[in-house]
Amino acid sequence: MNNMTVEYKEEQIKNSRGALLFTCRWLPFSPTKALVFLCHGYGMECSGFMKECGTRLANAGYAVFGIDYEGHGKSKGDRCYIKKFDNIVNDCSEFFKSICAQEEYRGKSRFLYGESMGGAVALLLHRKDPSFWNGAVLVAPMCKISEKLKPHPVVINILTKMEQVIPRWKIVPSKDVIDSGFKDPVKREAVRNNKLIYQDKPRLKTALEVLRTSMSVENGLNEVRLPFFVLHGEADTVTDPEVSKALYEKARSTDKTINLYPGMWHGLTAGEPDENVEMVFADIIGWLDKRCNAVTLDQSLGPFDQGSEECSDNIVISMATASGGTQANGRYLCGLKGPRARPHSAM
Repeated sequence: MNNMTVEYKEEQIKNSRGALLFTCRWLPFSPTKALVFLCHGYGMECSGFMKECGTRLANAGYAVFGIDYEGHGKSKGDRCYIKKFDNIVNDCSEFFKSICAQEEYRGKSRFLYGESMGGAVALLLHRKDPSFWNGAVLVAPMCKISEKLKPHPVVINILTKMEQVIPRWKIVPSKDVIDSGFKDPVKREAVRNNKLIYQDKPRLKTALEVLRTSMSVENGLNEVRLPFFVLHGEADTVTDPEVSKALYEKARSTDKTINLYPGMWHGLTAGEPDENVEMVFADIIGWLDKRCNAVTLDQSLGPFDQGSEECSDNIVISMATASGGTQANGRYLCGLKGPRARPHSAM
C-alpha cells in the first residue's frame, strides 16, 4: 500500500452546540468514484486509528471523509462523554451533507462506513434520511445487544436513577476491549499506544446512551432498506456475530450481503494479521466498486417510493474460509438458495 498516492487534509468545524470538531479526508489523485463517510467506534478516532482505512479506500478511487465525535479523538468536549447519542448522529449528518453539497461532489454516490458503534451511527443516519444514502459498509456493527450481554432490567433501572446525579462518573465496569478485540499483538499494542483512543471506564451517562441506542437500532432493523454489506469475525467477543445475522435477516433491503470470517476477531481492519486485513479490504472495495457507478440516488429512491418488499438477485451471503479464500456464493432468491457459484478472490 502506497500512502503517497492520496491527498490527506484536516479541518476543524463547529457544531450546533459550539464545540470544535476535528474532521479529516483522504482524497484520490485519480477521478473520484464515489464518496465514503467514516463513522468510528466507541472511544476511537479517525486520523490515526482509521488512517489505513481512509488510505486504502482513497487508493481505490474513493473520496473518504471522517469526523471525530464530540469528546472523541481530536475533537473538543469531555472525553468520551455522550450526553445524547442523537448529537453524534446530527453532527455527522450536518458534516457529511455539507460535503455532498459541494459542487465537485454533486451527483456522486454516497456511502456510509461504520465500525462497531459507528455501525449504529450509520444505521441511524439512514433512519434520519432513508433516501439520501446509496449504501453502507458495516464492520462488526453494534446494532443490537447480544442476549448474552444484555443487562437485567433491574440493573438498568438502578443506573438510570443514578445518571442524573453522576452522569460523568466513570463507574461502569467493562472488559479490556483492546485485548479482546485485536488479535495481532503488534497491532494491539499500536492501538493501546494511541493516546487519542479512550481507554478508561465508560461514563455512566455514556453507557446508558449506548445501551438505549443499541436497543433502538435493534427495534428498527426491519426498517433498514438501503443496500448494505455487513462484515463480522466469527470469533468476535466484543460485538456478537449473531447481531450481524439479525440485521441481515430482518432488514428489508433488496441488496444486502453478509460476510462471516472464521477465526477473526472484532478488529477486522486494524487488528488482524496482514493477510486477513488484505482479504477484508478486498471484499469491501469489491462491494463498493460494483455499486459506485451502477447505484445512483434516483435508483436508490425507487424501492422507497414503491414500498417493494420483493427479494432481488443481489441478496448474497459470502462465507469466508479459514484459509483466507472465500467459498462460492449461493444466491438467495426470496429465501430459496440456488447452487449458482461466483468466483470471489482476495488480494
